[in-house]
Amino acid sequence: MAKQNVAEQFVDILVRAGVERLYGVVGDSLNPVVDAVRRNSAIDWVHVRHEESAAFAAGAEAQITGRLTACAGSCGPGNLHLINGLYDAHRSMAPVLALASQIPSGEIGLGYFQETHPDRLFQECSHYSELISSPKQMPRLLQTAIQHAVGRSGVSVVSLPGDIAAEPAPEKAAETALVTSRPTVRPGDAEVDELVRLIDAADKVTLFCGSGTAGAHAEVMEFAERIKSPIGHALRGKEWIQYDNRFDVGMSGLLGYGAAYEATHECDLLILLGTDFPYNAFLPDDVKIAQVDVRPEHLGRRSKLDLAVWGDVRETLRCLIPRVREKKDRRFLDKMLKKHADALEGVVNAYTRKVERHVPIHPEYVASVLDELADDDTVFTVDTGMCNVWAARYITPNGRRRVIGSFSHGSMANALPMAIGAQFTDRDRQVVSMSGDGGFAMLMGDFLTLVQYDLPVKVVLFNNSSLGMVELEMLVAGLPSYGTTNKNPDFAAVARACGAHGVRVEKPKDLAKALKGALQHRGPALVDIVTDPNALSIPPRISAEMVTGFALSASKIVLDGGVGRMVQMARSNLRNVPRL
Repeated sequence: MAKQNVAEQFVDILVRAGVERLYGVVGDSLNPVVDAVRRNSAIDWVHVRHEESAAFAAGAEAQITGRLTACAGSCGPGNLHLINGLYDAHRSMAPVLALASQIPSGEIGLGYFQETHPDRLFQECSHYSELISSPKQMPRLLQTAIQHAVGRSGVSVVSLPGDIAAEPAPEKAAETALVTSRPTVRPGDAEVDELVRLIDAADKVTLFCGSGTAGAHAEVMEFAERIKSPIGHALRGKEWIQYDNRFDVGMSGLLGYGAAYEATHECDLLILLGTDFPYNAFLPDDVKIAQVDVRPEHLGRRSKLDLAVWGDVRETLRCLIPRVREKKDRRFLDKMLKKHADALEGVVNAYTRKVERHVPIHPEYVASVLDELADDDTVFTVDTGMCNVWAARYITPNGRRRVIGSFSHGSMANALPMAIGAQFTDRDRQVVSMSGDGGFAMLMGDFLTLVQYDLPVKVVLFNNSSLGMVELEMLVAGLPSYGTTNKNPDFAAVARACGAHGVRVEKPKDLAKALKGALQHRGPALVDIVTDPNALSIPPRISAEMVTGFALSASKIVLDGGVGRMVQMARSNLRNVPRL
């Protein structure tokens, strides 16, 4: 049997760690690794058109599956293109292993062609970033990188010179058992005791939930019932906590709606569950706050805490539920539920009147129709900007759907490459990219990746020929919009020229048919929908404080539109609420 080289050993370890695909763009320094993938039937090379897309795709696959994924870039500019997608994966706590191939090892530090130092460049967006400078470091260094990515839920980067990748692997190299999943973390008894005391002493408790509540829906509902607590959520908590939730009072933050803000400010005790919600201007500073998070570095970095609890949300709630005293007084909960329903009723008709005749098409109407037509287990990938708005307001979670976006990093152009990674996990599952025209155009080349692999991703393009969220930010700051207009082609014609299904929609009466046709199409499809660039209406009262783009007051000018089917849930939650 021929002796393995370092590249073959590298690929074998990835396979043993559960990696099924390596996303990237080939290049000379990567050739030994790509060839090793070619000869290993357990792993596939996915050829994307831009390395940034490779990192976004790997991050999305990791978020869908919960397993380690991988991407790669060749030396210098190739691996440098990975950085934006790796930042997003790292901030989304997605376990991703990035291979950054390097120039010949004997030339490092001498200003060689395409020389960079990826082991330094990626330190800020990874838990681990190291250079393999000798075959003797394999396989221990790669195994260590994998443990960091999986154990700490984030990115690890391994830099590997092409010449070392081609060298023989060391004989009798130890291969230790690999960690491929994370344990649950139970908080300490002292913290549980103190949290029980705080809850029992409070008359009005509000829960505010983030993505850390994934897998804990039942426990959160049981806990809220026991302490009669309204439940608000951040954007990343929406898919995990909003559905089947009779305690729901909406979402806080710039894209917020309903009574979440009031519920977090009018309580005696606010409990932050699995959220690293970044906008501290939306959090109260005059109520007691306890925070539960599995990442201790998240505790207390957004607001002053009265109690920090290091633990997994589900395990923490399992400790709390039998110990906290059941509250009988529902007045605070019922008051917040009524405020929530009233708030939604006040805006629900803003973009539902005569929408079938409004040209350009209201983007809210597009999102609402898409929500109705999409499958119950659809994966929605969402571009940063106004598409975040429409997803937050109109995509209805149900415990089976997924909504993935660059919610922590806030990058443009994430939706299409994320859809690639999501679709590779299951070709039979419906994947919809909710793309803005600005984001789609930025990485449009990877639409060709859909065609090349016949991935049945459906791109729903909200085409308002502008950078809509940037225009809003300029407006808030008192500036005229400038540099935000896009001169776009007929994107549907571009899609057809690429070999995909493409249709352009300019009239509302044609929308449902076009979306149905695309969703039913067996291959990749794009629906180019000309939408109203003035979709956000501005309320009559704008205070001086609103000139700071991400201040609390900015929320008052954002999303003065409808809220889709969420109003139905709010109405149903009020059935058993006494008249206040």
